[in-house]
Amino acid sequence: MRHAYAAIAAALLLSWLPASAQEPSSRQIAARVELHPIPSLTLSDQQFLSGDGNGKPVTVTGEFRVAQGTGRMPVIVLMHGSGGVGPNVEPWTQQFNAMGISTFVIDGFTGRGLTSVNTDQAQLGRLNFIIDIYRTLDILAKHPRVDPDRIILMGFSRGGQAVLYASVARFQKLWNRSGLQFAAYIPFYPDCGTTYRTDADVVDRPIRIFHGMPDDYNPVASCKAVVQRLQDAKHDVVLTEYPDAQHGFDTPLNVGTVTVATGAQSVRDCKIQEADGGALVNAATDKRFTYKDDCVRLNPHVGGNAAATQAARLAVGDFVRKVLKLE
Repeated sequence: MRHAYAAIAAALLLSWLPASAQEPSSRQIAARVELHPIPSLTLSDQQFLSGDGNGKPVTVTGEFRVAQGTGRMPVIVLMHGSGGVGPNVEPWTQQFNAMGISTFVIDGFTGRGLTSVNTDQAQLGRLNFIIDIYRTLDILAKHPRVDPDRIILMGFSRGGQAVLYASVARFQKLWNRSGLQFAAYIPFYPDCGTTYRTDADVVDRPIRIFHGMPDDYNPVASCKAVVQRLQDAKHDVVLTEYPDAQHGFDTPLNVGTVTVATGAQSVRDCKIQEADGGALVNAATDKRFTYKDDCVRLNPHVGGNAAATQAARLAVGDFVRKVLKLE
């Protein structure tokens, strides 16, 4: 199996889409770049889950790259992880722009005075990004260059978790006022270790999760359990796993290396679940979860993997082409 994977990966490295390899393509260049303020809220996770909108008003930012073309165009919204908008985001925007798809990259940190929460995840409730995502739909719904029926949501790590749970029907009813639905959801190496009430009731859109097998930041095992529950509920969900792919495997930096994310917090050994009133509790103690709980681990591994990245880019490209009905 590994030999077959290596052979496929080698072929991919030699022949790839112009957006991610070899010579730059002029199609990667956006016809127009716009920066959009996104009025949002900073809430605790309990406020989000209980529908309490009395949070702190905040303005975050989105970079909208309008792909070359005319009229209303498809868009992929991208949500970053715990380290902010990282080096993996740019290659994805180039790939999508080269395909004739506009991109909207949300920066959920700068407007909140943050650059990273890797070593202190408690600085921002994990569900805040979902608010930012829905508020981005408000903007795209009114934009004359956007096809409102062809918007896909994609995210990485903490952002991948937000993408996965932005599909929950209950959260859509509580917070999505745009009148739009995403055409598909693409979470990369998300944390799937928290169980929310009714989280198996997701909107009727395809979900494609991409993950690394040895990931010890957000282990794939918890995502397998979520996928099984969603598939049991007859939802269109697929998990793709890559061998030897660490957390953040699609980074173009430090490819082929595995490093320790020093001091970074991982909840890989925690079982967190929603209780009455939207409180998140540690299932092992039945007490409110905090990042000081014994189950929280430090120093997970990260690293770029060229073969997994190329395979994922092919798979995502094929998927979005089908969903967006591109020629």
